[in-house]
Amino acid sequence: MLISISVILFSGLLLGQICKKVRFPALFGMIAAGIIIGPHGLDLLDGSILSISSELRRIALIIILIRAGLKLDMGDLKKVGRPAVMMCFVPACLEIVGMLILAPRLLGLSFLDSAILGAVVGAVSPAVVVPRMINLIDNGFGTEKGIPQMILAGASVDDVFVIVMFTSFTGLAQGNDISLISFFNIPVSIIIGIAAGLAAGMAMFLFFTKFRINTVLQVILVLAVSFVLNWLEDVSSFIPFAGLIAIMAAGAQLKRKNAEQAKELSSVFDKLWICAEIFLFVLVGASVAADSVKSAGVSAVILILGVVIFRMAGVFICVIGTGLNIKEKLFCMLAYTPKATVQAAIGGLPLAMGLPCGDTVLTVSVIAILITAPLGAFAIDLTYKKFLKKIS
Repeated sequence: MLISISVILFSGLLLGQICKKVRFPALFGMIAAGIIIGPHGLDLLDGSILSISSELRRIALIIILIRAGLKLDMGDLKKVGRPAVMMCFVPACLEIVGMLILAPRLLGLSFLDSAILGAVVGAVSPAVVVPRMINLIDNGFGTEKGIPQMILAGASVDDVFVIVMFTSFTGLAQGNDISLISFFNIPVSIIIGIAAGLAAGMAMFLFFTKFRINTVLQVILVLAVSFVLNWLEDVSSFIPFAGLIAIMAAGAQLKRKNAEQAKELSSVFDKLWICAEIFLFVLVGASVAADSVKSAGVSAVILILGVVIFRMAGVFICVIGTGLNIKEKLFCMLAYTPKATVQAAIGGLPLAMGLPCGDTVLTVSVIAILITAPLGAFAIDLTYKKFLKKIS
């Protein structure tokens, strides 16, 4: 296992830095490293690492959301209001609609299979989007109009909505009925998640105030509490609970109560992310089956590009009437296109369930990652200085 960890770090760092040198997103090199060293490439990774790959990726995602919460200003988010709420579900809905229109024609899928595929592909990747929005907040780009804050919030909730849709559609494919309760649980899980996160953040603030422990110990405690919040989502079968949203809310509460303390915590998590990012994207790459991409053909690529246009249209609808100019609206549309983590996590589930569309869903998920993750990241990095106003 130790050699596998070394291979992950070395290859991810090397190819990531090479991509940076040619002005391409480092994550593209990290994903490429994972494809090369993964089980579908040179097969250099020990099975024990691959068996805990999803848990390692989840830890990296938790670190991202802690960072996001510690930098998120609740006041700025309240100013954004309606568009932030709409970003949580409108773009995903339009992307699923786009899949229902295009997939039967391009891939010959049934409407139900197209809906399943749309629910898998329809999730934006917080792993790609959140770090970049944090960078914009740190450097003051677009923060006056709450643009990165709006995208941060939407990217965190979007996944909850899409996964519920995925569960409903796969249930139908297996002969079950759609449960209206599952859709009702979406807002309930978000509200409970926010409430639990705010309570956890307040508890940590009070603890840090009473017991003067150093920043490193505070970071350890924040991580431990975040792991518990994420675990609660897995075990709460009776009460719907959005654990990832709770984690971000806890960080935001810490910032609201003590901005200076949150800044110190954030600086440590920024350093942790340097290593976590390598693990996240290399392991995402390792989950990619390159052989399935070769067999997909041009139709799958056209399909991905087509549904991304539907997603961008959904974002445009969300920002109508917000006072954003054309460049700012275009930036929001581009920033909401990357896909990676959710597709890597659930893209193979229909195949494991024995659904006829399973192989197609997995293949298109892989192509979605390879196309949208690097291109979406590149679009954000290339345009934010040109399209967004910086606070001086």
